[in-house]
Amino acid sequence: MSQIQLRKVRKSFANVAILNDVDLTVEPGEFCVFIGPSGCGKSTLLRLIAGLDDVSGGEIVIDGKVVNELPPAQRNVAMVFQSYALYPHMSVHENMAFGLRHNKLPEAEIERRVAEAASVLKLEALLERKPRQLSGGQRQRVAIGRAIVRQPKVFLFDEPLSNLDAALRINTRVEIAKLHRKLGNVSMIYVTHDQVEAMTLADKIVLLRPDAASKGLLSVAQIGRPLDLYHRPQNRFVAGFIGSPAMNFLPAVAVSGSAAQLGFRLASGLAGGAAVDAAGIAADTPLTLGVRPEHVQVGRGEGRGRIAHLEHLGEFSYAYIGWHDDEPPLLAKVNDESLKLGDNVAFELPADQVHAFRADGEALRRTAVH
Repeated sequence: MSQIQLRKVRKSFANVAILNDVDLTVEPGEFCVFIGPSGCGKSTLLRLIAGLDDVSGGEIVIDGKVVNELPPAQRNVAMVFQSYALYPHMSVHENMAFGLRHNKLPEAEIERRVAEAASVLKLEALLERKPRQLSGGQRQRVAIGRAIVRQPKVFLFDEPLSNLDAALRINTRVEIAKLHRKLGNVSMIYVTHDQVEAMTLADKIVLLRPDAASKGLLSVAQIGRPLDLYHRPQNRFVAGFIGSPAMNFLPAVAVSGSAAQLGFRLASGLAGGAAVDAAGIAADTPLTLGVRPEHVQVGRGEGRGRIAHLEHLGEFSYAYIGWHDDEPPLLAKVNDESLKLGDNVAFELPADQVHAFRADGEALRRTAVH
């Protein structure tokens, strides 16, 4: 089992800083997902760990050993790319065995490893087929199998499902989760822009973002378990990125504050409370409130609005509630099929589900999390 540590890792291209002082520990056997918007440095960070790019500063430590100067082949990592990169003239068996033969492993050992990987990935019936005879999901499983046979200490996945259609993405995602459980003692780092993949696969999420204070520089917005990022976002960026549809953000001012509760007033004049640590927040301090669509209570409360748009998705609908002329509609998840476009409705923002953010985007600590 291998622990992976990044200590103050930096990366620059042509004297332009891209990543700066990234600190991260991936525990042995942990499934860690790098996520963030396009161009935020996810794949760059993965390539630094793999040794495909050189770090500009800091240390990468695998299994207690600094590997900055080691080439990829000596880091005992295996990488699965977005592109399957299979040899088209070789069979599935030959694709999986090629690297082992190149390393001059005994033929019996090669056959054993290929058979084991094929069994794990349910490829036994496909071993004699060529890549052109396989579906996209099967090709990706072959690419994963080619990594498994190397028996690495660390698996690195660079958006491996992005070339698959929706159904295959779900199926292959489940297979990767099963693979992680079967291998158990192997650490995995997975890059994606899809938050559903991140939330369903990860033991730990590393959310990256462009640093607004420094053009071109990228930083870590938050590291934690998936539900920590969902329930306890440390800043507005995390709150808006995690969750689909995105969190509602509402301008407000503080009315009162204590270590357990914030009293606020919305732009419409609606007053309410949030279970956050608001000690030291003065009256009339501008804040931004956040509430997820699934937590907006429609049909009760002191809030008033009009349904400007409805999206019916079968078992539930999303209602866009116009609540103030100068603000975007409030998005609410509803199960009431009697609601119609143009209906006037009441709504409530439960205090234990309301987030609050300072002007700099940092979150006030929540004192009640369900």
